[in-house]
Amino acid sequence: MSTSIELRKVVKRFGAVEVIKGIDLDIAPGEFTVFVGPSGCGKSTLLRMIAGLENITSGDLLVAGDRMNDVHASKRGIAMVFQSYALYPHMTVYKNLAFGLETAGYKRAEIDRRVRAAAETLQITDYLERRPKALSGGQRQRVAIGRSIVRDPNIFLFDEPLSNLDAELRVQMRVEIAKLHERLGNTMIYVTHDQVEAMTMADRIVVLKAGEVMQVGSPLDLYNRPANQFVAGFIGSPKMNFLTGKTLSPTLFSVSGCDITLPGMVPVANPGTPVTFGVRPEHIVVGGEDGISLGEVSVQLVEHLGGTTVIYATTAGGENLTIMADGQHMITNGTVIPIRVNPALCHAFDGSGKSLRA
Repeated sequence: MSTSIELRKVVKRFGAVEVIKGIDLDIAPGEFTVFVGPSGCGKSTLLRMIAGLENITSGDLLVAGDRMNDVHASKRGIAMVFQSYALYPHMTVYKNLAFGLETAGYKRAEIDRRVRAAAETLQITDYLERRPKALSGGQRQRVAIGRSIVRDPNIFLFDEPLSNLDAELRVQMRVEIAKLHERLGNTMIYVTHDQVEAMTMADRIVVLKAGEVMQVGSPLDLYNRPANQFVAGFIGSPKMNFLTGKTLSPTLFSVSGCDITLPGMVPVANPGTPVTFGVRPEHIVVGGEDGISLGEVSVQLVEHLGGTTVIYATTAGGENLTIMADGQHMITNGTVIPIRVNPALCHAFDGSGKSLRA
């Protein structure tokens, strides 16, 4: 059964330091929500407050409409998977999965049913008699997730569960967790600092900065329409390019010595107002006739990745620019190349970092 979660002006203080600053958030039943942001932004603290592992200083936490602030963690119908596997090394996989149910007083037949059902779901049935030291990192993480599944919770919380895995296993486990959500349909909240994990797994992403919500939306909402420069720079890999510019008229901007009309912008009152121009590396075209010219840039470094070519360059004004071009481009360091952009895919931000897109 999936369950809704509501945060109402939730605040967390450690002494005089306010680390969560009055967050309001609704998570729908069955939704896969990802908390993402840089280290220290408060995402793990917020998760632990939902789990009941940290007290809420002020505000309300509602689960299925019931206030949970003073409800013990064990009574919230929530299971949490931590970054550390925290498996009992002297127990078999079966015993690791069963231990929590045994201490809770479940009957042996029910324990066996739940353990074997979780093992089948996670494809670890063949490992039930092994001990953790005989498992790979990905298999250990499956066991850690299995300990949560056997409890049959309404809500799953994941606190950076893939951080200890190598790159290939991270990709594999991302797929496994997404499939798990599809099979179980439970409400899930997943914490990560990796925006690629957020983009590939989430129904909705919550971007956090210094204890505040910067934006909430689907992965493509955040990619296509970032609310501010922080979100624009955090979502997307490689990150968005930012160049200094100024307004010439409500929708006409001067960037790198070029005049660019950006459709759908909020009118800026005073010509000459400084703005930050944003364009993603994958939206820059080398040469050609499409789009609008952004002048010429000097190539500093080229990375040949086979299917794509990443070009690191500097503009005539000395600003850094990253270009991600499809295919293989034989460009050498020191080359000066013309670049163009589609203005419909570009962004502009005011002095406070707020998006000027209407």
